[in-house]
Amino acid sequence: MQAHEAEDKPLEMLSPFELKDLLIEIAEESIRTRAAVMLNAGRGNPNWIATTPRESFFLLGSFAMAEARRTWNEPDVGLAGMPHSVDIAQRFQRFLDACPPGPGVELLRGTLELGVRELGFEADAFVWEMVDSLTGDNYPVPDRMLVHAERIVEAYLARELCAGRPPPGRFKLFAVEGGTAAMSYLFQSLCANKLLNKGDTIALGTPIFTPYLEIPHLSEYQFNVVPIEQSEMDTDGRHTWQYPDEEIDKLADPRIKAFFIVNPANPGAVAIRPRTLARVAELVRTRRPDLLILTDDVYGTFVEGFRSFAAELPHNTLLVYSYSKHFGCTGWRLGVVAMHEHHVADTLLSQLPAETASEVHDRYRSLSTHPEKLPFIDRLVADSRSVALNHTAGLSLPQQQMMMLFSAFALLDKDDAYKKRCRQICHERLAALFRGLGVELKPNELGTAYYQTLDLEAWCRKHIGEDFMDYVQRHRDPLDVVFALARRYGTVLLNGSGFHGPPWSARVSLANLEDEAYPQIGRHLKELVETAVERWKREKDQVH
Repeated sequence: MQAHEAEDKPLEMLSPFELKDLLIEIAEESIRTRAAVMLNAGRGNPNWIATTPRESFFLLGSFAMAEARRTWNEPDVGLAGMPHSVDIAQRFQRFLDACPPGPGVELLRGTLELGVRELGFEADAFVWEMVDSLTGDNYPVPDRMLVHAERIVEAYLARELCAGRPPPGRFKLFAVEGGTAAMSYLFQSLCANKLLNKGDTIALGTPIFTPYLEIPHLSEYQFNVVPIEQSEMDTDGRHTWQYPDEEIDKLADPRIKAFFIVNPANPGAVAIRPRTLARVAELVRTRRPDLLILTDDVYGTFVEGFRSFAAELPHNTLLVYSYSKHFGCTGWRLGVVAMHEHHVADTLLSQLPAETASEVHDRYRSLSTHPEKLPFIDRLVADSRSVALNHTAGLSLPQQQMMMLFSAFALLDKDDAYKKRCRQICHERLAALFRGLGVELKPNELGTAYYQTLDLEAWCRKHIGEDFMDYVQRHRDPLDVVFALARRYGTVLLNGSGFHGPPWSARVSLANLEDEAYPQIGRHLKELVETAVERWKREKDQVH
């Protein structure tokens, strides 16, 4: 299939996720005719789950139901009351003592000890928050995030995204419906508060997760986008997925109001190196103290010693994190927005021109008699429910408890056994992919191995020659790569160009298929290139 065969709109205008659906149709047809198995390596949904936090969640649910029936119980109609907090911690301890030993029980014991002994929680208040949340019988209060859950999630983020060395001060958190909700809310609220305005200039670290490319061009934003490109190549002609200094230095332009980045990258799957992180930090401190940085760090747990922009530039960074990939919980929709308690967004709000400030403050007068003092993160919560529905804002309470238990699980895993195993899975699959390709895999301590983006053009120019790649570009469309894989082998990959990556590249997800699939995908790509080389040689011989 060629790119011009699309009926509705040109294929190059489709996002890779829209294109994926078409590729799946082609792959399904292919495997029907060959009695093969479709290998869909296009999705980032992992094929593993964290079991212990889920076991704790369901066990906690049993205790919550017992507490509800303790206050009021009509079993014949299936009705109970709302749990009471007095002495609930003692009853919880007796409940755990009566349970058969197991990982779920031990996590609940450890979580209670973590909260009471390390974070200074009052035991009854903490257990009641967990129990009442599991029953879901109240609105979220506070609406931004439950107070005990927030502290445990904050500790988790400090450990995993700040390498255990968080900056001084506290982070305020807003629990949201996954990283996608965080993105949507932030774009909306930044504009509602005139920190970004229609037509403003922003920077995007590219290649990048497709929604960050698409949202800025919506009619309500129409931002002018400056790409900050991961254009660095090594001596072997491979992408390092790092930003050259000259790309980072574009951020000195005062017209750029915000810098949006995924770190570690998607699709590049590499974390920003420390010296580049330091260069951005120095630039912000000395030349751009007004710059807003939005960093999406969902893959941070897959890199040892990962340091977020939130750790280095806490006063400028809006941190987005999702639990989906590390814990295998995409269906739970668990995410968080984190902002330091002293943030440049609040400074910028205080510096708005009088007329603009009055307009913005009017938006929040139903929430406060002094809306000008309302921090940006609280405005973000209100905007997520169109302000008027702020009293019903907040992530559902059972979701918040699942998020808290995932966080506690990681904090109590002193040997990082779960995290190390997740990393091992990805790296073993990456090695298998490269064995299938017949290409040497160079270790990269900053790589997540969650994805692998393969740039066929760069590899072919280096190892086959410029003439071959020039021939391919004259006779083929870049999308032919992913269509040929789907049609010939039933293999589905995402086109790298859809992420604003190299045109002749494809992204392989190393998270969502069985281990044995990855050497097959490597062989399929290798055979595709070998077939093209043979055709090129035949045609070249015919000319001569």
